[in-house]
Amino acid sequence: MTTHLILENGTVFTGQGFGVSADVIGEVVFTTSMTGYLETLTDPNNFGQIVVQTFPLIGNYGVIPSDFEFESVTPKAYIVRHLCQVPSNFRSEGKLDTFFVEKNIVGLSGIDTRQLTKIIRRNGVMKGVITTKDPSTINLENVKAYEVKDAIASVSRKATVIEGEGSKKIAVLDFGTKRSLLNHLNALDCQIHIFPHDATAGEILAINPNGIVLTDGPGNPNAPENAGIINTIKELNASGVPIFGVSLGHQLLALANGYEVEKMKFGNRGGNQAVKEIETGKVLITSQNHGYAVVGKEDTWSFVNINDGSCEGIDYGSSFSVQFSPRAYHKALDTTFLFEKFVARMEGRKN
Repeated sequence: MTTHLILENGTVFTGQGFGVSADVIGEVVFTTSMTGYLETLTDPNNFGQIVVQTFPLIGNYGVIPSDFEFESVTPKAYIVRHLCQVPSNFRSEGKLDTFFVEKNIVGLSGIDTRQLTKIIRRNGVMKGVITTKDPSTINLENVKAYEVKDAIASVSRKATVIEGEGSKKIAVLDFGTKRSLLNHLNALDCQIHIFPHDATAGEILAINPNGIVLTDGPGNPNAPENAGIINTIKELNASGVPIFGVSLGHQLLALANGYEVEKMKFGNRGGNQAVKEIETGKVLITSQNHGYAVVGKEDTWSFVNINDGSCEGIDYGSSFSVQFSPRAYHKALDTTFLFEKFVARMEGRKN
């Protein structure tokens, strides 16, 4: 079916729909990852967004549930240049079109994603609507007014979950936890207590954790609904328990420590972001998916993005945080030392 993407500035792209047919409004963002489209589709960070895949051929290895990062598809819609309808992979359990119909997700293919990406890079992230209606009938003011709300609450667990039988007890404050992060914590001889986003500091500290992880997740860290989370992090800070913040957790930890966080022009989304560790000069290739960045107090940064100079990490002493994913879905091992660093901080406090 002929389907249109209409950006808030009136630009129209026309292609073919797949998945379900429906009008959907969202924030249009692009990711540069060449592989890992299944992880992108199930990344909680993409909640409320229309995700554009810059790599042109998507769907060629089908649908593989064991690669999912989350139990549901999180973007509002998905845009690709070429949709492969004949996947080839021994693990494949179906094709994207059928999967999208099952999950009630809107897809759009056959548009010039390169041109769309150039528009976003030049003008910044914009809202957009995917529709089968005549573009002239769409009210752009409704598109411009769209906002992602209650993002963290929409992807966080509703009750505490315990995983593992390890000797170290870690409290995970869930803002939209990816499966790969939990898998890596499980491999560290840890018992993981995964708390909902609105858990209190008292509830978290009651388990006497050796360490606390603030996970990644979606949305604007400055949103009013996050004020309670930031106050909880301040209380956790005061306890002296080592904290490891990841992506959104990095931003919320920074806000709790008096930093500012600002929206980026088009964000960093992809599996090939170059980051430098300031102390050693070592360069890491990282996976990232965010549209906000910590600003100011550059002398306290531990990592910096080589491409745009944005903050990629802060070390507070017993606690630290990074903007990138320490366990990337492309299986790069550049950043796994951060988990060892976290364990060392926990052991140091114990001793």
